[in-house]
Amino acid sequence: MAENTPECVFRAKGLTKIYRMGEVEVHALRGIDLELHAGELVVLLGPSGSGKSTLLNILGGLDTPTAGEVFYLDRNLSAAGEEALTGFRRDHVGFVFQFYNLIPSLTARENVSAVTEISKSPMRPEEALRLVGLGERLDHFPAQLSGGEQQRVAIARAIAKNPAVLLCDEPTGALDSATGVVVLEALEKVNRELGTLTVLITHNAGIADMADRVIRLSDGHIVEERRNAVKKAACELSW
Repeated sequence: MAENTPECVFRAKGLTKIYRMGEVEVHALRGIDLELHAGELVVLLGPSGSGKSTLLNILGGLDTPTAGEVFYLDRNLSAAGEEALTGFRRDHVGFVFQFYNLIPSLTARENVSAVTEISKSPMRPEEALRLVGLGERLDHFPAQLSGGEQQRVAIARAIAKNPAVLLCDEPTGALDSATGVVVLEALEKVNRELGTLTVLITHNAGIADMADRVIRLSDGHIVEERRNAVKKAACELSW
C-alpha cells in the first residue's frame, strides 16, 4: 500500500441483491464494485429505489447480498453468520436514520448511555453530546428538543461507541434546510475530528458538495463516481 493511501475499510465486488416478492423479483443492486477508505466522507446520491439504502444496509451488516462479496478490512461480511454480523454492527458501525428513534422516557444523556454501556471502548456520553453541540442539553428529554436537536442526539448516540464507520440514511430527510445544515455540520465535525469513515445517503444533490467523493446510483448500478476538487463546508450548503 502506498504510504499516503488511506486504508481500504470496505471493498465490494459484484454486489447483487434480489428481493423476491411473491412471483416478482426486484433487483435492488446489480453488480456493484466499490471501495471506501478510512477518514472519507462519501455521499451516495440517487433517487428513491436506486439501491442506496440496500447498499448501506449490506455495508452495515443489516442485510446480506444475493451474490458478490463485501469485505470490512479483511473480514468477509458476505460469508458471516447472524451472530458475527451482530457483533460487527455492535463493535464497528454507528447508524443514523431519517427518524431519530430516541427513547422518549430517557434524557439525551441517557439515550446515549444506552449504547455506551454495551460498547467496548466508548466515549463518555457528555463528550459525544458536546461534539454535536448539545453540551447544554444533556438532561433534556426528546419532547423538549427540536427535530434537529433530536437528530444530533441520534448522531451522538451513534458515535459514542467510537465506531470506525458511520452510516447515515437520509439524516436530513425529515428536516428543513436550515436545520438540516446544522445536522450536516455535526456529521462534518465528527468526520474531521474523529476520522470516522462517514457514508451519507441522500437524494438531495446539494448535499453532495460537502463530500470527498460522490457516488451516484441509478437502478441498482453505480452510474457516476467523482471526487470533489473543492469541498464545501456544510454551512455553505443550501437546497
